[in-house]
Amino acid sequence: MKEPDDQDTDEGKSERSKSDGRQSHSSRSASKSAVKEDYKSVEDTTGETFTEGEESYLGDNESYVEHLEGSSSSFQDDYVERIGKSQYMETPVPDAEEAEEEVKKKISDSFFYDYTELASMPFVTPDSNIPLDLLTLVHSFGYDCRKRANLQLLDSNMVLYVAGNQLILLNLKTKEQTYLRSSSGRGIGVIGVHPQKTYFTVAEKGVFPKIIIYEYPSLRPYRILQDGTDLAYAYVNFNCDGTLLASVGGNPDHTLTIWNWKEEQPLLRTKAFSQEVFKVTFNPEDDEQLTTSGSGHIKFWEMALTFTGLKLQGSLGRFGKTATNDIEGYMELPDGKVLSGSEWGNMLLWEGGHIKVELSRAAGKPCHQGPINQIMLDEGEVITIGSDGCVRIWDFETIDTADTIDETGLLEIEPINELQVDKNVRLFSMIKMNEIGNNFWLSQDSNGAIWKLDLSFSNITQDPECLFSFHSGAIEALAVSPLTYLMATTGLDCSVRLYDFASKTPLVQMKFKQGGTALSWVPRLVSYGGAQITAGFEDGVVRILEIYDPKGLTIFVGRKRVSDADIRLKQVFKPHTSPVTALAYDRDGEVLATGSKDQTVFFFEVERDYKPIGYITTPGPVCQLTWSTASHPESTLLIICENGYVLEAPFPTIKEEEEDHDVVSYEIKDMCIKCFHFSSVKSKILRLIEIAKRKKQKELKEKEKEERRKSLEAEMGEDGEKELQGEEEEEEEEEALPEIFIPLTPCHILCGFYSGPGKFWVSLGGYDSGFLYHCEFPPYDKSSDITEKKDEPFDFRLLEDTEDNPITTITFSINQEMMFCGMQNGAIRVYILNKNDPSLTTMEDYWHFSMHDNNYGCIKAISTSFDDRFLVTTGADSNIFVFNIFSEFELKKVMKAKVPSPRFGIETEPIPEDIEDPKAYSIENARRKREHDKLMKEGEEIKAEKRERIEALRNQLQKLLQMNEELPKHMQFKRTDFDLDSKIRAEIDRKTANKIQRVEKELAWEKEKHQLGLMKLQNRFRDSLESDTIVVHAIQSDHKISSYRLVKPSKYSKSKRPSQSERRVSKFERFEKEGTGRKDSQRDTGGSISVPEESIIEKGKKFRPKTLSEIMVENQIEKTRKLILKAERAQLKIQQRKKEWEDINVSPSLVCSWFSTPFSAFLVIYFL
Repeated sequence: MKEPDDQDTDEGKSERSKSDGRQSHSSRSASKSAVKEDYKSVEDTTGETFTEGEESYLGDNESYVEHLEGSSSSFQDDYVERIGKSQYMETPVPDAEEAEEEVKKKISDSFFYDYTELASMPFVTPDSNIPLDLLTLVHSFGYDCRKRANLQLLDSNMVLYVAGNQLILLNLKTKEQTYLRSSSGRGIGVIGVHPQKTYFTVAEKGVFPKIIIYEYPSLRPYRILQDGTDLAYAYVNFNCDGTLLASVGGNPDHTLTIWNWKEEQPLLRTKAFSQEVFKVTFNPEDDEQLTTSGSGHIKFWEMALTFTGLKLQGSLGRFGKTATNDIEGYMELPDGKVLSGSEWGNMLLWEGGHIKVELSRAAGKPCHQGPINQIMLDEGEVITIGSDGCVRIWDFETIDTADTIDETGLLEIEPINELQVDKNVRLFSMIKMNEIGNNFWLSQDSNGAIWKLDLSFSNITQDPECLFSFHSGAIEALAVSPLTYLMATTGLDCSVRLYDFASKTPLVQMKFKQGGTALSWVPRLVSYGGAQITAGFEDGVVRILEIYDPKGLTIFVGRKRVSDADIRLKQVFKPHTSPVTALAYDRDGEVLATGSKDQTVFFFEVERDYKPIGYITTPGPVCQLTWSTASHPESTLLIICENGYVLEAPFPTIKEEEEDHDVVSYEIKDMCIKCFHFSSVKSKILRLIEIAKRKKQKELKEKEKEERRKSLEAEMGEDGEKELQGEEEEEEEEEALPEIFIPLTPCHILCGFYSGPGKFWVSLGGYDSGFLYHCEFPPYDKSSDITEKKDEPFDFRLLEDTEDNPITTITFSINQEMMFCGMQNGAIRVYILNKNDPSLTTMEDYWHFSMHDNNYGCIKAISTSFDDRFLVTTGADSNIFVFNIFSEFELKKVMKAKVPSPRFGIETEPIPEDIEDPKAYSIENARRKREHDKLMKEGEEIKAEKRERIEALRNQLQKLLQMNEELPKHMQFKRTDFDLDSKIRAEIDRKTANKIQRVEKELAWEKEKHQLGLMKLQNRFRDSLESDTIVVHAIQSDHKISSYRLVKPSKYSKSKRPSQSERRVSKFERFEKEGTGRKDSQRDTGGSISVPEESIIEKGKKFRPKTLSEIMVENQIEKTRKLILKAERAQLKIQQRKKEWEDINVSPSLVCSWFSTPFSAFLVIYFL
């Protein structure tokens, strides 16, 4: 990430002009095109632009000053009184402006909007008689835990969070949910709460989205703020006393706006930054100061009064030596400094736009292991929460007075207290609960939970309590019980969860090592009680899970509180090497088919404990599997691949165990599989539509001409006919029809379903979206190449408003009268059909409603309950919505799902060993490995048998040779007589030589490569040495001596270096020796100094500085010379002492004893 420039590059941003007066609600609900045209026309008339680093709605032109004085003068007066009259230019207001100000009315404090007019409603095809309440939201089981600031507190029992297009108010005690719809139907960007908890804001998404401020607890819309950003709001924040509201937009404008929200008027506006902005806040001690932070930046803002009005001036924080990073959490200190977090976990103290000091823990440990997501000041203590799941408390005075002590810019401090919430917890935000006498906080965990934390740090401190647990990230699969109101979900957060959606209760969850990617409820034909589900995972493993009510088990003494449901692993196997994407049981429950991204479909025999039948390969990654219904004459499997291929496989042949015993692989190669390779026809369809449209227009024109001709003939006679002919000549030529276009890369098939034997419907994304295509399989042709096939659908259905919003998943009601579609933008669409209409001839009227997030809430799965009373949807935004399907029969009693009772003896059954290693062999690979091991074992057995026979023959030959040697010489056979055929040995030798020669040729390249490598190593490390290390060890002691590893002297060292006597005479010495006369005489006579015979190059070599190797060699020579001299003196002394002893006739034994001393031995060895 590049470090941002010191100054903003906000020039060229045009200011949005505001129309005077208050718009009515009817004008706000005008079409988007009219809003854009009006906006452009107003913008063109003003021509105002943003200035560098600042922008104000108190513009430089007179018209806007009048607008300010008329619309927000009350705020201006209050603001001037708060900051002091001396700082403001006292300009007398003209009488006309005062009159205008009096005439202009403020918004009444008791004014409220009508929620029913604001909230977005479902779209229903006109004149279709489809009720608006076809689907009614009953409950939400999800939580977008990765959405910024998505946990707000209104009072001690009521929390607020966003779920797709809904704002959910959750009562912590009763667990009841209240829903508020977005007004745009395009999603909610961010929410915020007033400091006094009497209001909360809902900043939406869409084209020029609104900020709606609701009053609490009445939940009535109080104020609406408009035109604050282009597409979505990223953050909102009230100032300390709640009179101002700051908002910042998301991509592409990132506009920072300060609002007088009670008057619905913007006061200041500027572009916050060129990259994503995460957060904006007021300084609690000074409303004139704000701070924004985001991607690779932090920026400090100040409201300044200039002669043109109030301005926002921003100062970009400079990281200096510190690495530029994204700043998520920060806090303004009372004295104007700012304390922020960093991506690596340390805290940065900012002062004057620069980093004053970086704070870390002792020994260089970071304050948190990972990013710091929030920093708060509470009761004189600084609280930080991080992605490591820790809450740490720091001393405020230590941080406020922190300063650098060395050039590193680091200061080490230690927290006062800390709390580790739990394992696998990533705290994202935290908010305090206003309970008297307690220090409880609610925390948002981005791994899918809401925690209640006690930060009192006393003897009675409570442990962290997980209030709610949710999926984290996209929910990949959904399965609904065929018997009761139970549903199961799974996602990449490695959990499988079970819910009772009738009683709105989450029941149980089970964690695994890998994320879940597919689910299927085992049909009643297999598990009559509906107590089993099949789950596929991203490592290719398939698990059979059993659900039961633990209350039905034998109650043991001392057992903990029993839950309403439990999940138990019943069976596990691994058919694939890539994520499992589809699971399907055939209509009789005899075969389970599993599909995967590894381009295989595996079949299992259910009755025989999921015994593998075999697998087939597919031309692309499998995305959906669907078995034919009972209306089809034969049971076939519809296999939909992502890359445009659709296959139809017949029911696999189940072999007996005896026949299957010797099979090497599970691959089924003789299955007659039909293939359909989708070829784009959208451009042809659009061409046909255009032709039909032009034909209709032409018919209308011909009709109008005929009527006009008749009227002209009646009025003008022949002159009218001539005039009509002149008009025909003036008609323009028709435009060319759209060209035929086929995308080079096939569009992905998103979903499909059977319409009849050999026929199916598919929905595609990308260029081919906007239609449902009806296709038919061509006859089976074994010789055809499926990669070269190009098949076209024979029918289609136009889907309104799905050009960029294709259908991603489809399900039907039991009676096939309603088709429920999940859209890519998170909306739900319901088509009303006639009975027995697989061709969808009546697919015209529909009900459409946005539920999940429009940007990243693609609906992954949709399913109805077993009795068609409920509809469940899951999305990529972590949300799970349960709806009531409209019915004339109302539910009279509270329903609750019945959890299956446990099987007899289930508590004594051993739990099968799970497959936790993602690198474990799949069923096919395990079988191939087993067959390979079997072949290797058989080969080794054959080799061992051959070796035994050879050994026996060799022993027999040895015995014969021994017997031959025992015979008399004249009777002995020669050694060559034992050779049966001399040619055999020659042939063996020839074959051996050929093998050796062939191996040498095969290894010639490797041999030469390694020889060159060895040569390079020798040249680099060995050949450059003069001598290697030589170690000499003493014989009678542990002493040893070694030489140095010396490098060869360079070419410059070959010339003789000057001795001390040959040293060049210095100028001073030459001056003293020769005097001044010689130098002058040389200068007078023009004589030159005599040059020695050696050349300049030799002189350079002679006086070149010594190299390190030369110095080492000379030192070694000098040391050796000194040791030799010392040894010679010692030897001389020994000889003198020996001579003295001889003179006095001393016994020679004493001399021998002296020579045997260690010192003498060392001297001798050292000398050698």
